[in-house]
Amino acid sequence: MCLASFRILTLAFLSTWASSVLASVGMVELPSNPSSGPVTIFYPATAEAKLHHRGGFQLEVALDAPPASGNQRLIVISHGSPASPWVYFELTRTLVLAGFTVALPEHFADNYKDDSEPGPPSWKRRPIEVSRAIDRVRDEPLFGHALDFTHVGMYGMSAGGHTALSLAGGRWSPSRLRAHCRQNIADDFHTCAGLTTSLTGGPLDRIKLAIVLSVHNYRFNDYAWYEHVDPRITAIVAGVPVAADFDPESLKQPRVALALITARLDRWLVPRFHGDAVLAICNTCEHLADLPSGGHGALLAPLPAEMSQLVATLIGDPPGFDRRSEVPRLNEAITSFFTRKLAAGRN
Repeated sequence: MCLASFRILTLAFLSTWASSVLASVGMVELPSNPSSGPVTIFYPATAEAKLHHRGGFQLEVALDAPPASGNQRLIVISHGSPASPWVYFELTRTLVLAGFTVALPEHFADNYKDDSEPGPPSWKRRPIEVSRAIDRVRDEPLFGHALDFTHVGMYGMSAGGHTALSLAGGRWSPSRLRAHCRQNIADDFHTCAGLTTSLTGGPLDRIKLAIVLSVHNYRFNDYAWYEHVDPRITAIVAGVPVAADFDPESLKQPRVALALITARLDRWLVPRFHGDAVLAICNTCEHLADLPSGGHGALLAPLPAEMSQLVATLIGDPPGFDRRSEVPRLNEAITSFFTRKLAAGRN
């Protein structure tokens, strides 16, 4: 047999072996306990996957199946506001099929079931909730002895991107958000107003601006700095992050490998005030991807089936965005980043 034929057969065997070993995505749902809210864990499995319904989505997973051998690495995903684990399933599946175990904590009072405390109240809790999710996975008999908790990856999108920047060493203050909105509210309106309303160009816009600023004066009169790091996390990706309230100096030299994803047509978090501003100051950040025709929701897959008109405007795909090709490419780039940055610590 010639060397070329041997290589082809070897690659075919390895491909078939990998497909059989990682035949499906396993899923375990950990309920709330005294230390944390619910945590959903996805992982390599060999059991047959079946369709399961969660939050209006159909997931093809092997529910509560025994884990298969993976790459010993954990990735924690911090969801956006007010989102669920399910809108990250395509990314999660890509990570799991590359050997990663993926944990998604449900952020308290800033999720699809309860969105009563978005913004700074949630941002203070979120990094701690990520750390507690790592603890929950570590303490689970199915995973505790199979993973290396000294080299954990973390991905966050939107408000989850804010969590990511915090865990990368950034410090932020509610007063900086208030100052940003005083100066830039018309140009970055939904950072300041969230989903409460939108500007239409009509006579009521002036009243809307005044109300939002009045609320900020009352709610964000807090000059304290907030920060939280977890030494177990050594590689982070921040996707279209909230970033206008960070101290730029704190992100000049992140404490871990940090990559950012930006989307040029993001109408919820205008890039020049957020992701672009971090990239301009950061000495070591990797600009993992920039989506010229992508909006804020380009990092969500699958998109929610039912959305209000305002939500659809903010996270729906702009004309010309090719979701079918761009999303898989983006998920592969994220997976490749974690493979590169976490491989150095592999046992």
